[in-house]
Amino acid sequence: MINLSYDLHLHSCLSPCGDNDMTPANIVGMAALLGLDAIAVTDHNSCKNCPAVLAAAKEYGVLAVPGMEINTSEEVHAVCLFPRLEAAMDFDRLVEEKLMAFPNKEEIFGQQLIYDLDDHICGKFPNLLINATEISFDRLWELVRTFDGVMFPAHVDKTANSLIANLGFIPPDSQFVTAEVKDLKKLHGLKKDHPYLEECRIISNSDAHYLEHIHEPGLTLPVEEKTAEGVVKALLQKW
Repeated sequence: MINLSYDLHLHSCLSPCGDNDMTPANIVGMAALLGLDAIAVTDHNSCKNCPAVLAAAKEYGVLAVPGMEINTSEEVHAVCLFPRLEAAMDFDRLVEEKLMAFPNKEEIFGQQLIYDLDDHICGKFPNLLINATEISFDRLWELVRTFDGVMFPAHVDKTANSLIANLGFIPPDSQFVTAEVKDLKKLHGLKKDHPYLEECRIISNSDAHYLEHIHEPGLTLPVEEKTAEGVVKALLQKW
């Protein structure tokens, strides 16, 4: 097994709440400078900067896993990661069809910038990406698996836009086997209140919207191979 230092929940400047310095090349460059082995840029309801992220990652020698942070119909945030860029972009097209066509107001929410493979702005996404989609949480696991991906609920310890905060509990028929906890000091209490988490692999990511918030190496994920497929496979397995 290979232990990868990771940060698998990052936002680029495509997310309206992401700083405009969070360009694909800047994110990957910072990850390389910090010494991270693997990252995932997971913008709100979109994978449209994943091609540029993966191109930059190839140049810097960092593993980048294509992904998205989806906002379900219950406004639960969940991270979806994919073994291949093509699968991520197919999922992106499906989610775009399920997203409310509400125009983004840049002066209120921020810009939603799309970058090309040379790290130049090539477009803006017109509709607000932080809205809820029509996809429910109970459908999400199987939907993501049809694209060979993995889903895990994001920041389950947060008081907003998390599975526990928004639903009030973890549905006992849930299928996810990995969960993200932002503050690991809360993990003991979370497991006590929600025994479902006892069987889960627990990971912690930065959810960074600014370059300076990207995690430094510390936590590691054991994988069979240093590939996107290897990361997805690891997150599909219980701890």
